[in-house]
Amino acid sequence: MALTTNKSVLDWIEDQKKLVTPDRVVWIDDSDEQRESLRAEACSTGEMTKLNQDLLPDCYLHRTAVNDVARVEHRTFICAPTKDDAGPTNNWMDPDEAYKLLYGIAKGSYKGRTMYVIPYSMGPVGSPFSKVGIELTDSIYVVLNMLIMTRVGKDVLDFLGDSDDWVRCLHCKCDIDEEKRYICHFPQDNAIISVNSGYGGNVLLGKKCFALRIASYQGHKEGWQAEHMLILGVENPQGEIHYICGAFPSACGKTNLAMLIPPEGYYKKGYRVWCVGDDIAWIRKGADGRLYAINPENGFFGVAPGTNEKSNYNALASTKQGTIFTNVVHDLDSNTVWWEGLDDNPPVNAVDWKGNPWNGKESNEKGANPNSRFTSPAVNCPCISSEFENPQGVPITAFIFGGRRAKLAPLVYESRDWNHGVFVGAVMASETTAAASGAVGIVRRDPMAMLPFCGYNMADYWQHWIDIGAGLDPEKAPKVFNVNWFRKDDDGNFCWPGFGDNLRVLDWIISRCSGDVEAVETPIGYLPYAEDINIEGIEDEINIESLRSILDVDKQLWREEAAGISEFFEGFSDRLPKALSSELEKLNKNLE
Repeated sequence: MALTTNKSVLDWIEDQKKLVTPDRVVWIDDSDEQRESLRAEACSTGEMTKLNQDLLPDCYLHRTAVNDVARVEHRTFICAPTKDDAGPTNNWMDPDEAYKLLYGIAKGSYKGRTMYVIPYSMGPVGSPFSKVGIELTDSIYVVLNMLIMTRVGKDVLDFLGDSDDWVRCLHCKCDIDEEKRYICHFPQDNAIISVNSGYGGNVLLGKKCFALRIASYQGHKEGWQAEHMLILGVENPQGEIHYICGAFPSACGKTNLAMLIPPEGYYKKGYRVWCVGDDIAWIRKGADGRLYAINPENGFFGVAPGTNEKSNYNALASTKQGTIFTNVVHDLDSNTVWWEGLDDNPPVNAVDWKGNPWNGKESNEKGANPNSRFTSPAVNCPCISSEFENPQGVPITAFIFGGRRAKLAPLVYESRDWNHGVFVGAVMASETTAAASGAVGIVRRDPMAMLPFCGYNMADYWQHWIDIGAGLDPEKAPKVFNVNWFRKDDDGNFCWPGFGDNLRVLDWIISRCSGDVEAVETPIGYLPYAEDINIEGIEDEINIESLRSILDVDKQLWREEAAGISEFFEGFSDRLPKALSSELEKLNKNLE
């Protein structure tokens, strides 16, 4: 029975039913009874395994097909009217051709299967920030993950009312054929179609597909922003909380920062860090002229390998209840899960992520897939912010951009103004590690960490940032910073301790935003005086002289960087915002 009378929703569902021909249709209402029934059905078919309910209550294990374990960028398309609308950083497909291709693959694919109708809200239901989506899927795994990652149920449809402002999401498992796997976005149509995948990043269509690719286009049209950013709050001993949004490419410690635990000295003084979001921020201007952010998600979709009590205590704690683990090791003796980097005691009587018998003491093969995942409710996180459900969002004090640069970028620097900050974000880059590609130190640009997720031309996206800033009172606009936790010495060792000690840098950033400390003007922006970064308690790891060395600006290296930026910008031709070419000219002049 339908949960809504919204004609646009019902008409669309009828059209999709005629296309995919399901045996039955089930509306997802988020009731406990329905959730338990779906879990039981998934376990009966082998799609999921119920784990030890004493040790991991309401937790389950799932394995994807071995050819379907990660996002597939080369199969991900922006289907905008013209290739120029999609821009040089996106794969483009003509919308008419895409619909024809996708409908051909999807036709009849639900035969013998159930169509699940998932009405969901990105953001707290009823928030002025929030947007509604309807996902159709033939996968219970998708349903149960969406119940964790988004707000689902009839109240979402009540909030939508008769509006046509909702995102149409069709997912078809089909045959999990990687040669016919496509994840296509139609920004002008508010639509997403995913076929031949069962992996979360390709099929939980509320996540990157809606919350970034479609939402970034919506924000461009409607005057707000959808960003690939964490949101954290730093509480000082006086009880004041400053909120920071941060964008980082993969392998740069984003989740660790979002759930940071203060160093002991800071903790004893009363400092706390609160997680509002670990991955995505939707940002709007508030009535007071400041920018506010919400986390549109309701859960964490985290990478399991390497997550442990030491590397990220809060993330691990989040997985202890109501979690779905994907492609990790199944410990048969305890009926729990394990992955590389969890601890030094791999199980010996186990099943690996491919479903094969596995002995962690003897096998040379990894038991968990390197991209294995956990989907956990955000409310499980010990440091979840009390503002997590605030429909008005949290006020942003600062934006930080970061990358992995061994010699170039200093530990932290501040942009001169908003447009310079947009430039700093636009030229973000990380150097590859050996594990990533075999080639070390190759610079890969990832503007605002949005390279795979911007739903329209990246040059227009930068202009949108510039326009947002032009509409802000400079006194109320967040300041913009760049951080680099990954500077190395001449022996290849990391110079900065990182992890919880990154709070020391956030502390300086907040002090700059409050006007409490001075800074040094350099060719690239404002740098701290070394004495203003608190290194009390870590003097055995870094002293004032070594701190000064990671706050230096090597002009020759920056001249080489400026040449790389110029080459990168050339790819956007005359669509590049003039403000960014002007900032590049300033950089070159400053480096003379």
